[in-house]
This record gives sequence, structure tokens and C-alpha cells, in this order.
Amino acid sequence: MHEAYEVTHLLNASVQIETIAAYDGNLLLGTRQGHLLMYSLLMNKDTQKYELKMIRYCKNFSKKPIQQIEVIAEDKLLLCLTDNVLSSYDMNGLNFPLVKTFSDTKGASLFALDNKSATSMTGESNTIVHLCVAVRRKLQLYYGKNGEFKKHIFDFTIPDVPKVMALGQQYLCVGFKGEYTFFDLSSHNSTDLFPPSSSKSLDPTIAKYSETSFLLGRDNTSVLVEEAKKKSSEIKKTMKRIDDPTISKYSESSFLLGRDNTSGEVEDAKQETVEIKKTIKWTDAPLAVVWDEPFILGLLQDTVVVQTVEPPLFIQTFVELNKARLMYRCKRGLIFVSSVGQVWCLTSVDITKQRKQLLKDKHFQIAIDLMKLSDSSPEEKKQTIDSIQMLHALDLFDSKQYSQSMKEFIKLKTDPAEVIKLIPELDNKFEGKENVLKGKDLENALNALIEYLVELRFQIGTNTEGSSKSESNQRNVAQQLELIDTTLLKCYLQTNDAFVAPLLRLNNCRLEEAEKTLHQHGKHSELIILYQTKGQHTKALQLLREQASQPDSSLKGYHRTKNYLQHLGAEHLNLIFKFSDWILKEHPEEGLKIFTEDIVEVENLPRPKVLDFLLREHDTLVIPYLEHVIHTWNDTHDLFHDALINMYREKITDKKANCTEEELQHIKSKLVAFLEKSSHYTPERVILHFPNDTLFEERAVILGKLGRHEQALAIYVQILGDVDRAIRYCDNVWTRNDKTVDVYVTLMRILVNPEQNNSLTGPLATVPRHPKASTPDLETALSILEKHADKISPIKALSVLPDSVPLARLSSFLESALQTQLTMKRRTQVLKGLLYAEHTQVQEMKQFHESKSIVINDYNVCPVCKKRFGNQSAFVRYPSGDIVHYSCKLDK
Repeated sequence: MHEAYEVTHLLNASVQIETIAAYDGNLLLGTRQGHLLMYSLLMNKDTQKYELKMIRYCKNFSKKPIQQIEVIAEDKLLLCLTDNVLSSYDMNGLNFPLVKTFSDTKGASLFALDNKSATSMTGESNTIVHLCVAVRRKLQLYYGKNGEFKKHIFDFTIPDVPKVMALGQQYLCVGFKGEYTFFDLSSHNSTDLFPPSSSKSLDPTIAKYSETSFLLGRDNTSVLVEEAKKKSSEIKKTMKRIDDPTISKYSESSFLLGRDNTSGEVEDAKQETVEIKKTIKWTDAPLAVVWDEPFILGLLQDTVVVQTVEPPLFIQTFVELNKARLMYRCKRGLIFVSSVGQVWCLTSVDITKQRKQLLKDKHFQIAIDLMKLSDSSPEEKKQTIDSIQMLHALDLFDSKQYSQSMKEFIKLKTDPAEVIKLIPELDNKFEGKENVLKGKDLENALNALIEYLVELRFQIGTNTEGSSKSESNQRNVAQQLELIDTTLLKCYLQTNDAFVAPLLRLNNCRLEEAEKTLHQHGKHSELIILYQTKGQHTKALQLLREQASQPDSSLKGYHRTKNYLQHLGAEHLNLIFKFSDWILKEHPEEGLKIFTEDIVEVENLPRPKVLDFLLREHDTLVIPYLEHVIHTWNDTHDLFHDALINMYREKITDKKANCTEEELQHIKSKLVAFLEKSSHYTPERVILHFPNDTLFEERAVILGKLGRHEQALAIYVQILGDVDRAIRYCDNVWTRNDKTVDVYVTLMRILVNPEQNNSLTGPLATVPRHPKASTPDLETALSILEKHADKISPIKALSVLPDSVPLARLSSFLESALQTQLTMKRRTQVLKGLLYAEHTQVQEMKQFHESKSIVINDYNVCPVCKKRFGNQSAFVRYPSGDIVHYSCKLDK
């Protein structure tokens, strides 16, 4: 059994002890005869036992029995209740001389005090004392400082004479026969704690546990209660739409508050005065209870029992304390016990000795609490407590309390590598090791370890966020994250593999270990994520290629490979070319999306290199690729425009191509349309590759781009025989605002004098002419003249026409031409008049400004440089009247 205290019999008194008090190893006895005795507790060096040495005996202290005594050691004051009146006495005086009698306390039966040390703003240390005196059915409150007491205006009215009292931080706890009441020292409200006790013959007991909690006796138990924190109002529900802010009383404790578009019922939260924390059981109702951290001592009939509150353990029993009825805690580890005629003391056993026994009994928390109270240095305390906590954590793990064990490791900041070793199943070479976990135990341990590692990971992230660490610290953090995430990976694979993929994306797992683990579990999709985050793209793509043909694989097909390649980016272009090859061969249209999808990485690929790759390896995909680049991405680079024209041309002229006539016509129409619409290809380079014996319409379009309109028109008229197409050509030239070129006149010349046209030179000269082009077509020429009279120069047109054309045939053209010239003349005259008027206005403005004089003397200063104007200074005058140096005008 653990021994927390040793008992020593100190005194057989010749007087009847009524009350006791103690401080600093001194014991005071108040007797029924009114005597006051003061002893000092000493250790006998010979017997190694405690003894009492009397230091004062005041036989005539009071004529009445001394009911209660307390000492305020800091102020050297003794408070004594005798003859139902409270008085204070000087502890320094020989016979405890009277200092003050509290005159308002006549009829008092009990008092309680609470003293605290406080430091003023000047650094002076003071003792603040709160005193409560029970006077009949009133509770009087006093405030004391430096030995002086002042009475509060407010008194509590109580229903009965109290048996016991204790002062807390917020409340005064009062014990009556069978019940307890808490009095709020701020609001002056009172609250009954529990229903009346079934046995009202038992006197209540109160032991102060902390500044905010008490141990209250109730039958055969002590109930630990704590002052509750105040709660704010709570919103019960919301209802209906409203417009303006409103407040309506709903009940005595609730209101309807309007906010935005709702009306909410707000109710005062029910204020709980105390919270019941623990219940400590005794074999009998205790006469007195004291708290001597970490132990609670209860004085039962002739017996003192020692227990702990947390964890609840029975520790020790002291018997044969004959008729003991009083118990008083002097200081930590020293408790006095008294009967009417005897005195004992309980002294704490050496903490080191206790700790050894507690550790042997696996009472780790008590050992820690005792170590905190020891006189060891802070460094020694911390080291010892850490070692105890480690033993506690390991014991919890061995007891299969895995979650609680991990919480202890978190508190200790234990090296995660040591914690992970506790579960040998996470080691790839755990076969044959002892203490192997199985079944539910393994599952619980892994789940607890996951909670530990996640919390540890969060703490590491919080500690490193926003802080500048040295390179060595950063390396250490990285190593810890590697260990944590690699272990988490192993745990998730055995508990919940849905967390594996998100974990791998954090990119902290050790590559080789994680790779081996994922292979063992057949997690190919997760392996791809691992390779991707670690930059092992070749491994990832090789695995994807292998699994693509496996019918039962989650990576079956080309989609994952395509998606992977699309996100690699330009820096891995050669890898993209290498592993896209099989998709381009087996699924050309889908494979091409590797280079054409609307993804940032795809759009930023170097397009010339992609084009070169497709030309070398997959020429059938070049045209759709170029069409996407030009028409979807709107790329204007002449390389792609020239290449698309050449690919169209080759497709049309390649006799080996297995294309139907319909497909050829479609391609040809696309070529013509592209040649006409695109302005980004180089016609002088493109035309060199066009054949001379075919594709005449396409050649004509290119010649038009080169400005060789006569040749283009000659092809349309003399080779293709398509006059309408030639007219549309002229319309297009005019529409492009190229009005300096007389294309209509050129066309008329070709139509009127086909024999004299020599524009088709070189290889085109031998090309057979269209049958329609062999004879002059005067009617078409005159039709063009009449329809486009406003676009044709009359003089040039008349020079082309033969003299045999009747003048009446030209009347419409001449009238239109004359009207056009007159309109142009009138427009020019109006413009001349407007310009002259503007000129006149400018001249008048110039004269107005020149008429103003400027006087500059030696006192004028430039507002920019703050210097005077010299005789040779050039200056500028602004419309506002400011004058500055010419060189300063830009600064101005």
C-alpha cells in the first residue's frame, strides 16, 4: 500500500480543546476554558519524530470558550470568535493584546476568511482579506487591508444559522443543516445547490479545493463543485420577415429582436451557479475534510482516510485517533488532528520515496502531481515529470488505451519515430517480432496513431507558418514530415484507403518506401499520384502504359495517360512526344487533344516543335492541329499559316492519297477560303510550291495578295473563263480600300482585247485558254462600266474601249461620271471654305494674345525654380498668366 503520510502523536492536553488553527509550523489551541495556547512543531534529532514546544500560554485570554480562531500571518493578526463576538489580536504581543473588536458582530456564531497577496502599482506587496461573519441570520462582509477592516454596506439574509462557511472567488459557500447555498458576491443572488439531505442530523463540511471549487459533504460522500462560467443569452428560433429593427417582450426572460429579414426569439440563458465535477465516497459521513494536494483527507470516527480525486483512488487509513473531531491543514504536507484532549499531526512522506512506490503501482498522475509540488529545481522537475509521463504513455499503450496514450505523446513532444516503433506492423520487416498487434487491437492502435500523426503534422505546420527558420531547422522539419506522411500512408492503407490520394498530393512521403508499400497493396492509381508529385514522370507514364491494356486495372485505357501528358508542361516536351505516340496511333483524334485541349499547359507548349513532331511521326494529324492553332487559338504566326496552305496543297495534289472527289473538293474549298481570309501567310513564299498546271483559282488568290491583279484577272478570265469570279475579285480589291488600282479597267482591257493581253507569262503562257476567252466580250465590259461607273476613271475607261462604240451606249456612264466629278468639286469647295474660316479664327486669336503686354522686372520670380528672370532669359507665359523660364516649362 502506498504511504502518503506518517502520523505522530504530539500532545495529551490538560485542557479541553475547542478549536485549532495553524500557520508556518505553529499550532494554536483555543480551549473551552478560554485559554489560548501556542506551540511550535519541531523535529527531535534523536528520535527523528515531531514534537510540540510551547511558546505561549495565555490563560486569561477569554472568560468564555474560544469558539473559532484563524491567523492572518502576513499581518500578524489573530482573529478569534469568543462569547459570540469577533475580535482581532496582535500576534507579536506577549499575551495577544486586543487590536479591535468588531462591534457589529455581537451574536456571531461563525466566520470565514480568504486572504490573498496583491502587488500595488508602486510595487508594494499587500495582503487583501475578505471576511464573512455569520451573525444570527445575517452574513456580514468585511474587506481588510494591512490589518484594517471595513464593513460592506450589503448583508446577506439567510434562512437559518450556518454550520460552516468558505469564501471563493465569486461565491460564498454556506452549509446549513442538510443543505448548501451559494451566495454571489457580485449580484447578491443566492442559489441552493442540491435538495436537502436525507439525514439532517449530519453536520455539513466544506473544504476549499481551489479558488473556484469546493468539496461539500453530503451523507457518505464529498461532492466536488466548481463555480460555473457565466453564459450569454441564447437565440431560440427565428421567424417571419420584417423590415425595420424591432424589440418586443416575449416573456419575463426572453425578447423578440428584429434583425435584417428575421425576427429571433432571444432568451436569457439559464445561469448555472456551480457544476458538479466529482463525487468522492467515504465509508462513513466525515466530520471534517481537508484538501492537501493531491490528496483529500477525511476525518471519520477515530480514523483519517486519505484518497485522491483524480484518478479516484484509496491511498491510506490512520486508525486509533481516539475521538478525533478537528482537522486543520497548516501547509502542504502538514495536517493537525485534534480531539478534546489530544493532538496528532500528519506529515507527508518524502516525495522521492512516494514517487518510487507510485510508479511501481502505476499511479503516474499522482506521481506527477507530487513532483510538481516538490522542492526540486525547475529543470529537475521537468525532466522527472517527462520521464513519468513517458512511462504513463507507454503503460496506456500496453493497456490498449491507444488514443489516450497518443495524447500523452503529443503533450510530451515525443520523437514520432519512437512512437511509430510501438506498432511493429508498420515496419516492412516486422515478421518474427514480438508484441505484434492483431485484429481489433491493431485497428484501434492504427486509428489512434493516425490521430497522433495528424495532430503532430498540424502543430509542425502551425509552428513553421510565417516563421523564418534556419536551413538545418527546415531540413529537420522536412524529415519529420517525411516520416509522418509515410507512416500515415501505411496506416491509411490498412484502415481507410480513401485518404491515401489526398495525402500523397502533399508530396512529403519517402519515395522508395511509399512506392514499395503501394506496390504491395496494388494501389496503381495512388502510385501515379506519388510519381507525379515526386516528379518521377517517366515511371508514372511507363506504369500507365503497362496498365492501359490490363482489363481489370483502374488505369485501363488511354484517358489517364492523356490527362497526365496534358498537364506536364513544356519542360517535359520530349517525354510528351515519347509517351503520346501510342495514343496517337491507336486513338488519333483523342490523342491529338494532348496538344489541343483548352488547358494552360497545353496552350503553352512550343507549337513549332509540336508541328515538327507531327510532321515527322503523325502527318495525318498535322492539318487538324494547324486548324486548331489558327482558328481556335487565333495564332497569327506565318509559319503555321504557310504550313496549313502547303498541307492543303499536298493533300489535293497527292495522287497517292485515298481521298474521294467529295473530300478533295471540301479540302479545296477550305484552301481557297483560307487563302482569301488569312492575312498572315507569306504569298511570295507559298506561291513557289504551287503547280503551274492546276490549282489556278488558288494561284489567282495568291497573286492578288501579291498585288499582281492583272495576272490574277487573266487567270479568272482566260484560263478559268469565270468572268463573274473576276468581277467579284475586283469588288474585293475595291472593298479593301485599294482604290489606287484600276482593277475594273484592267478587267475591261482583258475582256475587250484578249489577243493583246500578255500578262500570262512563263509556264502559264502555255496553259490552254478557255473557249470563251478567245473572242472580245464588249458587252460584259460595257456592263462593268455602267455598274461601277463611280469606281472607274472615265479617261482610262475610254482609252480601253474601241472607237466603234456608239456615244449613246456610253451616255449613262458619262452622266454618272460627270455627276461624280461635280459632287467631288462641290465637296472640295465646301472644305476650302471651312478651312479658310478656321484659318481666320486662328489669326484673330493670335492677334488677341499678341496684343497683351507682359512686364517683367527684377522682382519677378519663376514659380518653378524660384529664380529671377535675367536679361537674356527666354520665358513662357501660360493662359493662366503664370510666367516661367522656357527651360522650366516641362517641370511646370
